[in-house]
Amino acid sequence: MVLRPHSRASAVLSFLAFLTASTCVSASRSPGLPFVINTWGGAFTAATDAAYLALIADRNTSALDAVEIGCATCEKNQCDTTVGYGGSPDESCETTLDAMVMDGTSMKTGAVAGLRRIKDAIGVARAVLEHTRHSLLVGDLATNFAIENGFKEQDLTTEASKEKCEAWKRANCQSNYRLNVAPDPSTSCGPYTPLPGIDQQTLARSVMEDEGAVSHDTISMVVIHESGIMAAGTSTNGASHKVPGRVGDGPIVGSGSYVDGDVGGCGATGDGDIMMRFLPCYQAIENLRQGMGPQDAAEDVVARMLRKYPNMSSGIVVANTKGEHGGAGSGWTFTYSFRGGDMEATEVVSVPPLPRRLEERRRNTNDIPDEI
Repeated sequence: MVLRPHSRASAVLSFLAFLTASTCVSASRSPGLPFVINTWGGAFTAATDAAYLALIADRNTSALDAVEIGCATCEKNQCDTTVGYGGSPDESCETTLDAMVMDGTSMKTGAVAGLRRIKDAIGVARAVLEHTRHSLLVGDLATNFAIENGFKEQDLTTEASKEKCEAWKRANCQSNYRLNVAPDPSTSCGPYTPLPGIDQQTLARSVMEDEGAVSHDTISMVVIHESGIMAAGTSTNGASHKVPGRVGDGPIVGSGSYVDGDVGGCGATGDGDIMMRFLPCYQAIENLRQGMGPQDAAEDVVARMLRKYPNMSSGIVVANTKGEHGGAGSGWTFTYSFRGGDMEATEVVSVPPLPRRLEERRRNTNDIPDEI
């Protein structure tokens, strides 16, 4: 194989052209029910174990209960400092939380976004699901709702998150999420003034130059009860140094997670500002509905996003109603965790970036062109 100089973007697009012609990839076999799967390994396996063990210990523990227990474990443990209090401070050094839960039978959801001064975001999201006819509450009014429902108001800032923010400010607020403003956001903290409207060429260039996200880890979990009832949920503290008020994909139904008990469930992590534009988890479940297996469904979703944003970071996990599962990602080596049936321990699956996986598949099938 001869590799010639080209941009990362063109290489990605070449790989993606192969996806539709590649042989089908089977999903990992189901270990049996009950079944728990979630984004990331490492510290996030504590969430997998907590949800699974809750289901095993008491059959009256519902799929929704298990999702809440699993996500709450990561919130309490501050998994990778990207879930729960004391992580991902915004430009003003404040931590805010996003979370959602979804019932796979009724399709009812509850979510909170930009939740301030409340640690138990996934619990408040479930309260939205169970005690309102709404799907999403935001900001200070979501905080008021939480207090009305018995949740305790607390400071989400820690010494570590405060120091992280102050260090960022000392480094001239690099990097940040500002665009098309003065003074130059690549060298200054502002305050900023908007410049005249961005043209299409500049907008396109900003897409191709996007280096992806490295601080957008999210716990996104799918649970299948032994009865077959499914639920899903997500919890995150978002992107570090975000513009205050920013909401990512975590609490957005069909983006951060999605479940249809007749078909399957999906969880997502990565650059939420990009991912919510594609509703990747909704698309993944529709892929299952149309006959794809979980692995192909996940890869198709990532490929769709890469065609527009070749440098983005993403991770997708998909499970069907049997607990057969698969995952795909881009921009990093993504991992996911699962435990089900009689498994004595959680297993972690490492998923190489999709372009690399497709290249390996081409080699294994002896279908390698002379040029890429």
